[in-house]
Amino acid sequence: MADEKRFIPKTMTTQHPDNANTPPWASSTNGVIEGETELDEAYIAFSKLACTEVMWDSEGKDVDTNVVRKLLSKYSDYFVENVFGDRIFLTYRIPNPLVEKAERKIVTQTLQSIPLQADVASAFYQKETVPVSSVILPFTTKGAELLWLDRCYGKAIAGIEDVSLGGTMKVKDWVGSFMPKKVDAIPLVEDAVSLMSIDRIVHEYVKAVKPQVMRVFIARSDPALNYGLITAVLLSKVALGKLLSIQKQTGVKMNPILGVGTMPFRGHLNPENLDNFLSEYKGLSTVTIQSAFRYDYPADAAERGIARLNQELPNGELQEIAEEDVALVDGAMKKLIPVFQSRVEILAPFINYVASFIPTRRARKLHIGLFGYSRRVKGVTMPRAIPFAAAFYSVGIPPEFIGAQALRSLTDREFDAVKRSYKCIQYDYRMAGSLVSWETVHLLVDKYDVMAKITQMNREKLKTALRYVMADLSTIEETLSLPLGPSDNRSKKHENFVNTFMMSAMDGERSSASNAFIEAAKLRRCLG
Repeated sequence: MADEKRFIPKTMTTQHPDNANTPPWASSTNGVIEGETELDEAYIAFSKLACTEVMWDSEGKDVDTNVVRKLLSKYSDYFVENVFGDRIFLTYRIPNPLVEKAERKIVTQTLQSIPLQADVASAFYQKETVPVSSVILPFTTKGAELLWLDRCYGKAIAGIEDVSLGGTMKVKDWVGSFMPKKVDAIPLVEDAVSLMSIDRIVHEYVKAVKPQVMRVFIARSDPALNYGLITAVLLSKVALGKLLSIQKQTGVKMNPILGVGTMPFRGHLNPENLDNFLSEYKGLSTVTIQSAFRYDYPADAAERGIARLNQELPNGELQEIAEEDVALVDGAMKKLIPVFQSRVEILAPFINYVASFIPTRRARKLHIGLFGYSRRVKGVTMPRAIPFAAAFYSVGIPPEFIGAQALRSLTDREFDAVKRSYKCIQYDYRMAGSLVSWETVHLLVDKYDVMAKITQMNREKLKTALRYVMADLSTIEETLSLPLGPSDNRSKKHENFVNTFMMSAMDGERSSASNAFIEAAKLRRCLG
């Protein structure tokens, strides 16, 4: 394995489709990023934005495994000066075979391309280099899964070079040796139970493989979809603290990656919130730079933000949460989660209807469920985190507030521990609060029967759900002493489009509703 001095990328671009604006180079594909445009996107991420890592995603979408050959051919001048595998990297994200069973053969297909990428790059540079040396495994819940990935590559891919073809001839004598001999398995930990026991998952892998450094990917976006904003932040903090504990215990340097979007609900990393973000999540080695950061903010602001992250990460040392506070926030989460999930369960038809207005930004395969690659929350089929959040923002009810009424059930000690752990809670809710549209909320309350008919919801269920939403909003107003509603010209314009969207949707004017939907998204600088 690489030694502890190896270069750890600091800014990882991803292929999450959360951008409201269409990047100019994607105009020929109607704004849908797919195929060859993903190659252009990777080149721009490296050359213009100075990101040091590109996640090449084969989870839930088709992926081009000839990416290195095509990039070196198309943009050879840049890559002559910037060596793949030196300070810029591709990192594969594969499907988890235990979760995406229809896609599980993509795992071996993707892993088999890694030595090919190394051969192509080594021939281009006329020296040995490895463009892809790490693989992200989503939905990791136990260390054994990482060992399976490690052994699958080591034995079934690289290890095949020593297979005899008869006599003294081996595979490597015929097709050449396989590089790299091993890959770094990066666990992407997403569910609450696994995040709370991330040290156990990591320790199992470290004990068997004995790496000198390890990268661990902590999800911040999907936990918000599954458990709500406050719980997602708390889970991230506990997980980061447990990585420090395992680092001390094993002596293996932990390099956390945090997967974040631009809005508070999904992580609040954007060019305008760097100070708060770097203060909130200490000890990060790498952060994701999703498409809204890259395409919905002025180009110079995005570039300055990425340059600062490249300079300042890692942002200090990892910080452990006091054992007493871990117990308190665990108790708080046990009260917050069921309330959030019950809200989502009852609002599911409404959320799915609003999410149907979201424009396609990236080609994805259609999986089981109403939406491509959908998730399930408390047994209900939901869109993924981006359309989920976009649906709520688009009706003037930011997802940050869903389930907030549960804060009233916390003890004083639990609430104090939450605020100690979630340092920017006041600021994040103030920002999200500016996107609350009381006008639209009251319109929904007054016309709930119309919306119930459109979304095929039970009228009384929708009426009850809206009453819960009002209670969530008022809880934040009172417990954090924050007035909710537009606070500047941009948020006032946002409210106008949100209100137009809702009225147009109620009147069956789908084209007008779609236009208002996207204009509101452009003002908040992301879909969701």
